[in-house]
Amino acid sequence: MSFLSLTGVTASYGPAQALFGVDLALAEGEVCALMGRNGMGKSTTVKVICRLLGHSGGSVTFDGRDIAGLPPHRAARLGLGLVPEGRRCFPNLTVHENLIAAARPGDWDFRRVAGLFPRLEERRDQMAASLSGGEQQMLAIGRALMTNPRLLILDEATEGLAPVVRQEIWSAVRRLRSETGMAILLVDKSLSELRQVADSAVILERGTSVWAGAMSDVSPALADQYLGV
Repeated sequence: MSFLSLTGVTASYGPAQALFGVDLALAEGEVCALMGRNGMGKSTTVKVICRLLGHSGGSVTFDGRDIAGLPPHRAARLGLGLVPEGRRCFPNLTVHENLIAAARPGDWDFRRVAGLFPRLEERRDQMAASLSGGEQQMLAIGRALMTNPRLLILDEATEGLAPVVRQEIWSAVRRLRSETGMAILLVDKSLSELRQVADSAVILERGTSVWAGAMSDVSPALADQYLGV
């Protein structure tokens, strides 16, 4: 049984349907890339998984449990950790306050997060609003880790960041994979970086899963067909 499973998922924003049949399976400890062009349903799929948006058809299970009726906070308590698109840090809280706001008991505490992102230790008492975009992204990842998730979901975690900062984020993802065995779902456009960290991939086209398989099987022709501009 898959750790996370979506089967035939449909979802809408009011009268506008956004997902028309999403299938996704993620094993415990696996890193999966969720890919597709802009507007194809990736972030909507993430919202459905985290129960920020209800689905109208299909099924969503996490660790064998149907999570359809759960509110977001209860889904999070099951072990779903989200790094949302746009970071969404609490601007008027310090770095440390952001990190402990939703912290749950477990291996991930401030010391361990600071080991992954030393700059957060340096900025511990700074307001989040004063951080650079890259530092805010590190903070958002650290905040999700402080919930001690079983599945970490990163939605466009490197979007809009300077190249040197993007490499820091990817380095952290590689460490999470090699050192923790945590299941990770990655939404990102950097195919070259995804190839280095992801075990599997699911490609969405117009709200539907059109391809799934090993990341190593994402050929140039497939990428051009579904991921090219």
